[in-house]
Amino acid sequence: MDKIAVLIPCYNESTTIDKVVSDFKRVLPEAVIYVYDNNSSDGTDEIAKNAGAIVRYEYRQGKGNVVRSMFRDIDAECYIMVDGDDTCPAETAVTMAADIFSGKADMVIGDRLSSTYFETNTRRFHSWGNNWVRKMVNRIFKSDIKDVMSGYRAFSYVFVKTFPVLSRGFQIETEMSIHATHRNFKISHVPVEVRNRPQGSESKVKTWSDGWKIEQTIRYLYRTYRPDRYYSIVTGKLLIISGLFSIPVFKDCMYAGSINRIAPLIITGCTLFSAIISLFTGVILKTMAIKDQQDFEIRLNQYTDRFNKIKC
Repeated sequence: MDKIAVLIPCYNESTTIDKVVSDFKRVLPEAVIYVYDNNSSDGTDEIAKNAGAIVRYEYRQGKGNVVRSMFRDIDAECYIMVDGDDTCPAETAVTMAADIFSGKADMVIGDRLSSTYFETNTRRFHSWGNNWVRKMVNRIFKSDIKDVMSGYRAFSYVFVKTFPVLSRGFQIETEMSIHATHRNFKISHVPVEVRNRPQGSESKVKTWSDGWKIEQTIRYLYRTYRPDRYYSIVTGKLLIISGLFSIPVFKDCMYAGSINRIAPLIITGCTLFSAIISLFTGVILKTMAIKDQQDFEIRLNQYTDRFNKIKC
């Protein structure tokens, strides 16, 4: 088991990967540097090898796929995950690792948004999107995550081995943040001074398409982790629709003594029935979610015991 494993997912980062690997070897000499190449076509893997990193390959495209392989393959007391674009300083990793080793946190987030991110980021909609995702996640999941989409993070062994990777792409950071909040892991934040990408290095994040995927991930996880609240909202909307369509039906009964408009009656009955189904669906899934949480706590204890035995 490594003491510290630095995990660098890469896709066409030949301009910066040499410096990133060298910086982390200098700042964390006891760390093992892993570069996971994700079908790069610019020689990123060879540059990383020459810089002293252990290079492995993930052929399924997407950052989520890379993270799945990294977390599955590597055992370490502390994991540092950082992008290969040289926008975040390696020096911050010392503080992040200290939070993991001290037991202060199971996940440490490199907080860009409380630092220089909005000054250095030249893509206006990226800044808006980061703020929007942060506010939406914190509001829905009753959390206080400072930077939901930061790719610079540190993790404990237990967090890594109990984190189920579902996303394939850049939704992975949002998924990590929500998972840590829902499972009651200890979270800390370390401000990060963000640098501009050097000339020739381009962001792989697509503002609109990846933003849509992130929103869909949040909705899916909200339905999974908070089914009672999610289906309560659905039930409420269906009851409102049922109530609106019932108005002409009641008017017929009051003034004509009979129901002349059949369509509103059918719609009222169907939406009311759907509302009842939605309500009971939420109740059933909430019961299942509670059982899942209980099972997760048991698995968490098992991985904690396993980690303690490996350390000894």
